[in-house]
Amino acid sequence: MLRIGLLTSGGDCQALNATMRAIVKTIMHNTKQDVEIYGFLDGYQGLIHNRYIQMTPGDFSGLLTQGGTVLGTSRTPFKLLDVPEADGTVKVPAMKRTYKNLKLDCLFVLGGNGSTKTANRLSQEGLHVIALPKTIDNDTWGTDLTFGFTSATDVATRCIDDIHTTASSHGRVFVIEIMGHKVGWIPLYAGVAGGADVILIPEIPYDMDNVVKAIDRREENGGRFAIIVCAEGAISKEQAAMKKKDYKKLVAERVKPSVAYDIAEEIARRTDREVRVAVPGHTQRGGQPDSQDRIFATQCGVEAARGCLEGKYGYMIAQVSGKMCRVPLEDVAGKLKYVDPNCDLVREAKLLGISFGDE
Repeated sequence: MLRIGLLTSGGDCQALNATMRAIVKTIMHNTKQDVEIYGFLDGYQGLIHNRYIQMTPGDFSGLLTQGGTVLGTSRTPFKLLDVPEADGTVKVPAMKRTYKNLKLDCLFVLGGNGSTKTANRLSQEGLHVIALPKTIDNDTWGTDLTFGFTSATDVATRCIDDIHTTASSHGRVFVIEIMGHKVGWIPLYAGVAGGADVILIPEIPYDMDNVVKAIDRREENGGRFAIIVCAEGAISKEQAAMKKKDYKKLVAERVKPSVAYDIAEEIARRTDREVRVAVPGHTQRGGQPDSQDRIFATQCGVEAARGCLEGKYGYMIAQVSGKMCRVPLEDVAGKLKYVDPNCDLVREAKLLGISFGDE
């Protein structure tokens, strides 16, 4: 008997179901053992509180195209992992107890950076764990790609596309806020794909003088409108120079909903232009996975299942230079993959005339 557990942790994304489908299909097609499948509800909370459903291969039929996660998800912050639950439950021992009571041979964890840190902790505690890189932000260290990223980028790009027509009709400047608190992969890719005039990301602090110059330059060249793609975590050069605690205080005291509104107000004041803010928000996490996500999710699921069948654990499935591989969890946990300000795409975008507000 082969007993496996599945859980989806952290923020949702479009290809979680597709990944679980690939895991189960691969195992079922490549073992002669009987297989028991346990799906833990709402991420690590299901493992902590012994909440799960026993599933059959038929439960995974049709999931390739279905977004979200049929198991539900939640956030269990790693920094609170050793803090008891509200009911007094101590998390790590409870998760180990659930795992052992079900006699699991492997736990598949589909999650991002925080989830992977917890997966590493469980691996160190002796559980057989395989992690799979889920996050729309594409910020998981050790892999070139995460499932959820291309779908989220596609949604963000469509939003930028749609804004172009109304911006052009009214001759407005639009500030479009794209998800990305600490890293700017989605706004970078969507901004280039959507033809933005300015892209502001956390890794490249901006100077508002340069943003305004880019808008003025576009108007001088005959443009009726301008598109500013702004990451949630976009930061000015002045803010980047602040002490971390002072910057956190500044953010906490912000009156407006986000930095995009601050930027829009400043542009309006300096240019006397009509400025609007658009926030696609959680639509970037929703809907069906695109074709690239379906392919990559399938690859991740197949490779994770293959590792389980080989009896090898303690790593995250990754793609590096187009090749699927396994990265030790201890090498991945606690690290973020940031946009390199000197990477090819940033360099090429600048040559194209896109401003990042830094020069």
